[in-house]
This record gives sequence, structure tokens and C-alpha cells, in this order.
Amino acid sequence: MTQTTQAPTMHALVIDRTGDPDEFHLAEVPRPLRVSDEVLVRVVAASLNPIDVKTRAGRGTAAAITGFPVVLGHDFAGIVEQVPYAAHPLQPGDRVYGMGRVPRTGGSFAELISVSSMSVARMPASLDFAHAAAVPLAALTAWGAVVDTARVHDGQRMLVHAGAGGVGHFAVQFAAYFGANVTATASARNAEFVRDLGARRVVDYTTERFEEVARDQDVVIDLIGNVKDDTGVRSLDALRPGGLVVNVPTGSWPTMGEDAEARGLRATGYSVSPDARTLAVITRLIDDGAVRVHVDRELPLADGAEASRLVEAGHVRGKIVLRVAPDPA
Repeated sequence: MTQTTQAPTMHALVIDRTGDPDEFHLAEVPRPLRVSDEVLVRVVAASLNPIDVKTRAGRGTAAAITGFPVVLGHDFAGIVEQVPYAAHPLQPGDRVYGMGRVPRTGGSFAELISVSSMSVARMPASLDFAHAAAVPLAALTAWGAVVDTARVHDGQRMLVHAGAGGVGHFAVQFAAYFGANVTATASARNAEFVRDLGARRVVDYTTERFEEVARDQDVVIDLIGNVKDDTGVRSLDALRPGGLVVNVPTGSWPTMGEDAEARGLRATGYSVSPDARTLAVITRLIDDGAVRVHVDRELPLADGAEASRLVEAGHVRGKIVLRVAPDPA
């Protein structure tokens, strides 16, 4: 089922170089060719993640970009156009969502994306395309940090930083679902939102020092690091002896290992894997009503620069979504 003719072009949001948000612009780029186990998906919506913003700015995964223009964007929700073989579990016309490996492959800020079938799952029946696009990277990151790495369990004391954010609002829900006693940091305007997600206590980081009011935690899910107010190092003060800190943002706390070891604490980073099997579990939780998805704003693909500025400002509740195409009939 691999195409043999010259691929036409498609509409995409690209950057021609790394730099500020205005580097994002619309362009015509070659349509991706589906190969091997890949599924070709017509994108309806995509969401913007901090890693996309960092890469656009020359950090994140920018060192792996091999040429410009490049299409960024990890998350997508859309309609299957081509599959690897006739009896494949996914079929043309299926509503799916997932995440790609950008910049190893072209991203989701485009009309089409071709990704490994191991990175694609059927969309939750209860979600529209915009909300589905907000799920994959953030939810898989939260699951990996909370469930796979911290091994969340009943009665565990867990502190989640940035509990209202993209990863944070999933991390709070997963931790609460599995019975943890969740404390989360958030601004006052997001306090009620985070409580509704399952946090037993919300610490207003603008008026309280979390390490003074959330002591003896078993685990800290650090979604900030030391890029703001030494949040990473201060997190060590919130842990019990032998406690664990899981740091997610790339490059946000270079000395984490040494800092933790000096205090007899455990520390690890975490990098997300685009695993469709885990995404299918998350899908069931969403459709069962155990987990919900919050979209702060939905913008047209052409407004990629504005979306990037919003994410960069760091006050997004949930996710920012880019509309790539109208919902199919």
C-alpha cells in the first residue's frame, strides 16, 4: 500500500529556522509518504506542547533537526487515510489520535502525518477532535511519571507541581484515581479547578512555600525544575527520607542527580514514549468518566505563533489546541 507516485504538497505550519514565535508560518510542503508499519492520518486538530515551543526556540529537540523547513507538533487527532495492510486493526475512515516522533518524522502541524501504527489509538468516543488532540503527549507523560515510574498506589503521598497545566492536570487525576493523597501547586485562580481533578490540597505557589506546607511526601512529580524559583531543589525539602523526585521538563534541572544523592534521596528524569497500548488504557478511563481533558483555547493553525506565545507564558490551564481542518461530517 506504499505510494509509488510523486507526493503532492500539503498545507502546514513550519519554521525555516529556530527563533522566536513569529518563525511559525504557513507554507506548502511535500505530503508525507507512508512506509513500513506507518499509518497515514489526515489531521483535524493538533495540540501545542512545551517541547514544541522549546524546539522552535532552538532548545528541546532542535539539535536533531536535519533540514528546514520543518513541521513541528507531536499530538494529533484525525482520520485514517492509509494503513500498512488490508487486514490491519485500524482502517481508513477510523477516528484516531496519537503522537509522532518529531523531528525524526514530520509533525502534526500539517494536513497529514505518517506515524508508526504503534503510536496510534482509536479516539475516545466521548471526545471531539479538539479535546482528543490535547491528550496524547501530556497524558502519556503523566502516566509514565505517575504510574510507571513513581508506581502510584493507595495512600501514597504525592506532590504534583503545575497541577493545572497540560501534564499536571492529567498527573493529578491519575494519582487520585489510583488512591494517592495528592497535593498540587497552582495559582489561586486554578485552585478550585485542581481540587475538582482530585487534589486533596492545593498550594498557591504565589503566596505559600510548598516545601513548608507539604512535608514528608513520598514522591514529587516535578513539572517545572529549576527554571523558576528553584522549584526543583526546593522539592527535595518536601520529600521524606528516601523519597523520589521525578523531573519531566528537558534540561530544567541539570544537577538533579547530585542534589538528590547528597540528601539521601532518589531522583530520575522521564521521557515520554508514544505507546498506543497505554493510550488505549487512558482512552478507557476517559470514556468511563474517570479522567477528563481541559482545553484552554482552540486557535486556527495559522495562529501558531500566538499559540506558541501562550504556552511560553506558562499560565495555560490544560492545553492549547490548533485547528487544522473542520470536523468531518
